[in-house]
Amino acid sequence: GRVVKGVNFEGLNDVSSPVELGKYYSDCGADELVFYDITASSDGRKLFTDILKEVASNIFIPLTVGGGINTLEDFDRVLKCGADKVSVNSGAIKNPDLIKAAAEKYGSQCVVISADIKRVDGEFRVFARGGRDDTGMEGVSWIKRCVDNGAGEVVVNSIDTDKVKKGFDIQMLKAVCNAVNVPVIASGGAGCSEDFVTLFNEIP
Repeated sequence: GRVVKGVNFEGLNDVSSPVELGKYYSDCGADELVFYDITASSDGRKLFTDILKEVASNIFIPLTVGGGINTLEDFDRVLKCGADKVSVNSGAIKNPDLIKAAAEKYGSQCVVISADIKRVDGEFRVFARGGRDDTGMEGVSWIKRCVDNGAGEVVVNSIDTDKVKKGFDIQMLKAVCNAVNVPVIASGGAGCSEDFVTLFNEIP
């Protein structure tokens, strides 16, 4: 139940309380908070709804939530805890029809596909269970498939640049943005404000 950071999804270190950090980000001007329970899928458990409720009650910006989302009931549960959008990763890999079903029930604007991607033998490869398992699927085509099924937003988590602080993975993000026509959130690699400037100049 703590906020952690690692490098390339490994060596996780304790950082802060999610409630305190969420409020800090909100107070500092963040437009949206993305809350991932990163071990829910690998542990085979449900997301920490008690912490989620506390985070949601302390911030006044849109909240996207992911981790251990495997069924429509999981969508319903986190939305009732205060989430505005639900992010699905491993659950969609196990059951690709989940995205279509969720989009039909809650609307595409509520369904976010999150993809943990790493280069393997020169290919953008999708990983599951918090970056632990190589699915063998090519990343850009997987993301496009999810958007075609109804996902209204994409979060691209670059495992290669995670916590490296040397800039976003421009090549990967360009490939994703060229493949879909929905908003894409870049995750992994930011080390300074100039990295954001570079990102938006490179991918208008």
